[in-house]
Amino acid sequence: MKQISRPILVICLLIPFLSCAQNKQSNTGASLAEYHKISAEEAKKMLDTNHNIILLDVRSEEEYKAMHIPGATLLPLPEIGNKAVNVLPDKNAVILVYCRSGARSRNASNQLVSMGYSQIYDIEGGISNWPYKTESN
Repeated sequence: MKQISRPILVICLLIPFLSCAQNKQSNTGASLAEYHKISAEEAKKMLDTNHNIILLDVRSEEEYKAMHIPGATLLPLPEIGNKAVNVLPDKNAVILVYCRSGARSRNASNQLVSMGYSQIYDIEGGISNWPYKTESN
């Protein structure tokens, strides 16, 4: 049987420890911000108990006029990058985001988080899954 040289043996034994130390170091940094998915029921409870919540509709103006959740602020998805700072000045505000079915709100939520917003909630299923009151203009 061939003997392993001492330096190679030491390196082989240290690799797992070095790997763990490196992972531990990277995990101790700032955690990545993310948005949270919530049901329509959870969103309704939040809206009923906290009147400082921002309800954000990221659909088109035409869709908003046809039907939206009462109290919603319109900020179409294509305009988030340019207008979010003015429409949503408080990056620590609780923001509930919705669209028609969930695709645009997911995209909008990711954009808002990447812009530094910290309390983003995406309403699953969008307005299509909203069983509560809606209104039109």
